[in-house]
Amino acid sequence: MAITLEQMRHTAKLARLELSDEQLTELMHAINALMGHFERLQSLPLEAVAPTAHSIPVFDAMREDVVGATLTREVALANAPEARDGLFIVPRIVEE
Repeated sequence: MAITLEQMRHTAKLARLELSDEQLTELMHAINALMGHFERLQSLPLEAVAPTAHSIPVFDAMREDVVGATLTREVALANAPEARDGLFIVPRIVEE
C-alpha cells in the first residue's frame, strides 16, 4: 500500500508542518520504501515461530529482596539542610 502525495500533504497539515512539495515527495519515497519492507515482513511464513519479547533469551536479573543494614535516623539526617524532631524539613511548594 503506497502513500500518495495528497496523503502526505494531509498528514503534514495535521502535524502543522510547512513542507515543500519537493520535501514531501522525498519523504513519500522514504515512507513507501519502509512500507515495502514491512509488507515483505508480513508475507514471511512465521506460523511455526514462537512469539518472543526479545531476540535472545533474557533471564531475570533481579536479586532476592533481602532486608539489609539500614541507616540510623541520626546518620540519615546528618547532611540534611534542615531537620527538626527527627524529620527532614523541606520548603513548602503548595500555595494556599
